[in-house]
Amino acid sequence: MRKTKKNPEFKSEAEERAFWETHDSSDYVDWSKAQSVSLSNLKPSTKTISLRLPQALLERIKIEANKRDMPYQSLIKAWLADDVEARRHS
Repeated sequence: MRKTKKNPEFKSEAEERAFWETHDSSDYVDWSKAQSVSLSNLKPSTKTISLRLPQALLERIKIEANKRDMPYQSLIKAWLADDVEARRHS
């Protein structure tokens, strides 16, 4: 086991940020004792966009979403994700 330095006390988050930008955490943390963690409830970051669709298309999408008992925005996201994934592997 290697000896680690004691973490300094910081007066502000900015001071702490500046410190860690110039210091290696391995001098202060024994990473050999680190444990893996799963953050399964984290949601990916999202960005709001504006998408213009013909009214008739939007109505058909809403009907399809209603058949699946899901919000139409979720259905659009699922279709886009499926298409992008399929094209990635083709």
